[in-house]
Amino acid sequence: MIKNLFKRLKSQKGMSGVLVALLLVIVGVGLVAGVQTYMQDASGDIQTAADTAITNATAAAAATE
Repeated sequence: MIKNLFKRLKSQKGMSGVLVALLLVIVGVGLVAGVQTYMQDASGDIQTAADTAITNATAAAAATE
């Protein structure tokens, strides 16, 4: 499979087009990985804040009874 890819890349008449396509693929994969990491971190932060708010609300409700 890799051999076929290299054959196809070598047979292209404009290597600049191939290089641009590969660069776009690499940038796209990097962006997807970066967004996924950011979303996981943000999700963890939101869950922690929600747990803290629920704990504080429960404690305040129990103190007023």
